[in-house]
Amino acid sequence: MTGFMLRYISVIDTINRRLGRVVMYGIFVMMGILLWSSISKTFFNPSLWTLEMAQFAMVAYYILGGPYAIQMGSNVRMDLFYGAWSDGRKAWVDALTIFFLIFYLVVMLWGGLDSTIYSFQYGGERSPTAWRPYLWPIKCIMMIGLSLMLLQAVAEFFKDVLRIRGHDIPREAI
Repeated sequence: MTGFMLRYISVIDTINRRLGRVVMYGIFVMMGILLWSSISKTFFNPSLWTLEMAQFAMVAYYILGGPYAIQMGSNVRMDLFYGAWSDGRKAWVDALTIFFLIFYLVVMLWGGLDSTIYSFQYGGERSPTAWRPYLWPIKCIMMIGLSLMLLQAVAEFFKDVLRIRGHDIPREAI
């Protein structure tokens, strides 16, 4: 079982690290869209697509960067007690609390899957704005990001279990 856990951690960490390192530059895409929005509103006719496209870019940036943030330990913790605990106690607490994250991600995936299927079933669900883009691309990106977050949460659980068993697993990826 330990071998399986180590291989799973290695594969999932590699995928999320590589994707996260690429997606982190998505902030510049959003900034470019918002810059064009400012220029077009000032000097030309305002573009209808810029605000919603910036929102889509931000969703992709946030959702696809989530697994990388989990992997790097960038999540917020209440350090009042946690910082003073031993590594073993931290691993126990993390192993127990990760189930709340896994439950949340499963519920999000379930609802997201229904919403994505709905988007495809009815001739392509469209946004109610003046631009009226199809919503299935961003919903598919959200499903991929949530799936990767769930896989990373399971990898973090495995890391905690291995730490409890005495293996030396670093807190964040190398």
